[in-house]
Amino acid sequence: MIDYGFFDRPGRRVTLREVGAENWREVADVAPLDDQRSHVPAMAARYLLLSMREETWNSLAVHADDTVVGHVMWGLDEDGSHWIGGMLIDGAEQGKGLGRAVLLTMTGWLAAQEDCWTIRLAYHPDNAVAGRLYTSLGFVPTGAVDGDEVIAELAPNQVGRH
Repeated sequence: MIDYGFFDRPGRRVTLREVGAENWREVADVAPLDDQRSHVPAMAARYLLLSMREETWNSLAVHADDTVVGHVMWGLDEDGSHWIGGMLIDGAEQGKGLGRAVLLTMTGWLAAQEDCWTIRLAYHPDNAVAGRLYTSLGFVPTGAVDGDEVIAELAPNQVGRH
């Protein structure tokens, strides 16, 4: 379990846990709001399959107290950069500060990993809510793109300053 002591607005402790026999079905069923489906998959099951089939990504369940409320992945690129990907908070749970708590937890944990020199993520430029969240936490667009997504990064020495 990854626990950096962050809480959502209702006061639930936000932790990241391995996806296993006890929670994989709940994680697979996580679904965004309908209007977000142009930016993310219809269900977190796609991210689970991606992390099972490709060696780059590692899936984690997002828990608020003991309830699964989302999914997030992390990966290590060939250039040594650490990545956050596949973040999906269940539509019914959005607007409660979970995304911020997840990102603070992930960036803290990734920055503590050996040889972490940068943390990157990518998002669709039309996803204004995500863009504002990432910017508020210190992520800066690199000018590079991955398909139709903007790549942003955070230097590990910037973790926790926002």
